[in-house]
Amino acid sequence: MRTIIWFIYFWLVLPFTVPSLLKVKKLDSKGHREEKEKVVDHTVKWWARSLVKLAGVKVKVTGEEHIPADTAVLFVSNHQGNFDVPLMLGFIQKPKAFISKIEVKKMPLIGTWMEQMNCLFMDRSNVRQSLKAIQEGARYLENGTSLVIFPEGTRSKGGPMAEFKGGSFKLATKSGVPIVPVTINGSYKIMEQQKFWIKPAEVELIVHPAILPEGMDAKELAAKTQEVVQSGLASR
Repeated sequence: MRTIIWFIYFWLVLPFTVPSLLKVKKLDSKGHREEKEKVVDHTVKWWARSLVKLAGVKVKVTGEEHIPADTAVLFVSNHQGNFDVPLMLGFIQKPKAFISKIEVKKMPLIGTWMEQMNCLFMDRSNVRQSLKAIQEGARYLENGTSLVIFPEGTRSKGGPMAEFKGGSFKLATKSGVPIVPVTINGSYKIMEQQKFWIKPAEVELIVHPAILPEGMDAKELAAKTQEVVQSGLASR
């Protein structure tokens, strides 16, 4: 019953965000970037937290003091389950966007909100488009938009963490922004552990000290960041 209610809520609540979306577009057309970003951040945080709360999830966040306040950052996290996106959106306070599969762009209203967040959409089957997305993402970071990546490329679903792919770390080497590693503990228990059904769980988000990209290439950064994220999993 919880799963059915959750999915009904997921789709029925989206039309109620349309007035905010219209406000966002109006602010954007007038060049009021700061006001627009505040409305976007408030709306998506509310939506994400409501989804997590309805699932019966208790969230503990530690280490947010490690996030630099005066610059954009590249959040790099392990990827255990479908709830990782609303967890990152709703429970880590710094505004952020995501690099997502291009298929998500086609989802009604969700794709539009993601565009307003400055999310990037990547077609993994198209190498040229993927490289273009990395270049665009580096510009976003340079211009003050923080991004989130899940460099495993797929959900671990509670299994061992996969190797971090180095390509997306070019976002940091090209932009020079700090990398903030995040360990997600337990999100697979919300859904993936039951194949599809949603059930309450306890999830921990551990924010680690930032890693500066100077002096390291993308492959070295991937290895270093994976070591830090893995250390949070080992501590549980």
